[in-house]
Formats: sequence, C-alpha cells, structure tokens
Amino acid sequence: MAAASILFFLPKPPPLRLHHHQHLQRLVGLRLTGPSRRRQSRRFDFYPVRATKNGDAADPPDRLLAAVCYLYPFLDGVHYGRFVMAQFPAFQILLQPLVPAIRLFRSSPFTPFLLFLTLYFAVVRNPSRFSRYVRFNTMQAVVLDVLLIFPDLLERSFNPSEGIGLDLLQSLDSTVFLFLLLSLIYGSSACLLGQVPRLPIVAEAAERQVM
Repeated sequence: MAAASILFFLPKPPPLRLHHHQHLQRLVGLRLTGPSRRRQSRRFDFYPVRATKNGDAADPPDRLLAAVCYLYPFLDGVHYGRFVMAQFPAFQILLQPLVPAIRLFRSSPFTPFLLFLTLYFAVVRNPSRFSRYVRFNTMQAVVLDVLLIFPDLLERSFNPSEGIGLDLLQSLDSTVFLFLLLSLIYGSSACLLGQVPRLPIVAEAAERQVM
C-alpha cells in the first residue's frame, strides 16, 4: 500500500512545469558560471560551519525555517524517483511520511510557482524580517529548484520508450532524484544543527542573490 500511494503521486509533470522553471530562471537571473563578486568577503566555507548571526549561534526558529525550505525542490522533483522507487521499495517506505506534502504540493499546477514567489520575495528579498542565514538557505533551495529546468528539457526533447535510450533516461532521472534527496537530508540536517550547508553547484549562485 505504501508503494502504491507514493507512486500514484509521481506522474510525469505537465508542460506548465517547464514554463514555470523557465520563468523562474529569468526572474532570479540565475548565473552558474563566473567568479563571485563577493568572493573575497565570502562568509561560508565549502564545508558546514557554525552559523552565526551577529556573532551568536542561529536561533532555533531560524534553523527550523531554513531546514523546511529544502523540502521545496525535493517536492518539485520527487517524480524523478519513479524508477528508483519501483526498483527499490524501501525508498517508498522512507518517503511515506511525505505523502501528504506531495499531495498538497501537486494539488494545483500553480502551487510550485506560488511557493517560489513566496520564498523569493517574502523571504530572500526581505532582509528586514529574516536573517541572512535563513535567506541564504532559502535561496539555495530556490536555485536548486530552478536547475530542474535542465532535466525537464532533456526529458521533453529526448523521451525514448525502450532500448538504451530508456536506460539513459532512467539513469538521469535516478541521479536527479538521489541528488535532491541527499540535498534535502544534508541541507535540513545541517540547518537543524545550526550549521551552514553549501550545496554543490548552487551555493555560489545563492550567495550572489543574497545581499
């Protein structure tokens, strides 16, 4: 029953999802190449370090809010795990507690975009209400979600039904899903421990957006 309930919510996303990610990429102005202008004054290392706010450890509410934000890209890309979950039922049992969140996230095709607007404008672009610690982690989650445009494009331009092409598609989807899952576990755990997680690929881009 657990397997069926999880896989039921993992259909291939509608075309609206691709337009959603393209719009996010333009809105955020994401750049993944080139040196950071703030490289000399960068506050975070490549490994988790203690999060500070005015010299003190990050407050528990900040830690919790930052940790929850990493659910956003995972819920938006959980459908990439359909092959992994079909082959390894243990993943379906592991993710069973997230079924209500998956159901709510996919209740409307506009939910991901509305959630993006909330995270980006109400949190990332709101330094008067949220600490840099919260805004940086939220931006990492947003950038990670925007990057899903690339596997989306590959799936829509290269959609085999059999042979080696299908094997490559399964490998791509499984890799994306596992990366999202590890990012969720690593990012949320580090935040709950009061550390600053730096996700591969996205950390530099997130820093450029957080002023």
